[in-house]
Amino acid sequence: MLELSILGFLFERSMHAYELRQRISGLSGHIRPVSDGALYPALNRLRAAGLLTKDDDGARQVYTLTDAGRAELLRRLRNPAQVEITDRNNFFILLAFLRFLPDPADQAAVLRRRLAFYEEPASYFYEQGRPLKAAEMPDRFRRGMLTLAAATANADKEWLRAEIADLEQQVSDAR
Repeated sequence: MLELSILGFLFERSMHAYELRQRISGLSGHIRPVSDGALYPALNRLRAAGLLTKDDDGARQVYTLTDAGRAELLRRLRNPAQVEITDRNNFFILLAFLRFLPDPADQAAVLRRRLAFYEEPASYFYEQGRPLKAAEMPDRFRRGMLTLAAATANADKEWLRAEIADLEQQVSDAR
């Protein structure tokens, strides 16, 4: 997700590495702060792949996305990895840049994948292969986990359905 964040922020505009690290850290929050030890190797990999360039402005290095980098970001947004759909933190990073996809149909397709993930039966706890619901959990703290997860999932599904409907209307209006 670090590389997606780099591509996404540089899609907006060129940046110094320090500002880029600050913006990525703000996006990922306390969960995954970005160190120079992670950022610079990722920048070097992306540069070696021809996805960005590095220029010296006299004081600091400025990174700029190449046309290939723009195309790669759009490819990754259009076809996110499964973990980018199923993991909440990864999905939020994907969501932060989804507006760069120019086609509302492509945006809706990504949101539909997230909605489909939510509609599959799942739990943190299983009994004989069956996902347990909060009402079935005798442990109050595990029941709390399941209750909070269900409330979050319900709010997410409501938002996803509304956004998908709006995007589909945009596609329909454009025809």
